[in-house]
Amino acid sequence: MNLFWLLRMKRWVQNPPGPQHRKLIAAVVIAAFLLFGLERVFGWPDWLTVNQRMR
Repeated sequence: MNLFWLLRMKRWVQNPPGPQHRKLIAAVVIAAFLLFGLERVFGWPDWLTVNQRMR
């Protein structure tokens, strides 16, 4: 973690985001976890892989 992120966290503690901003952040985090879970359950499709693996 660099100094930029520490300063950003300090700013958030001193001046927290409003309710709408918090809802947006929560929605993005939930969407990321949902996509991660779907990838873990169903796997990554071969047609989205850029470099084909040698078999």
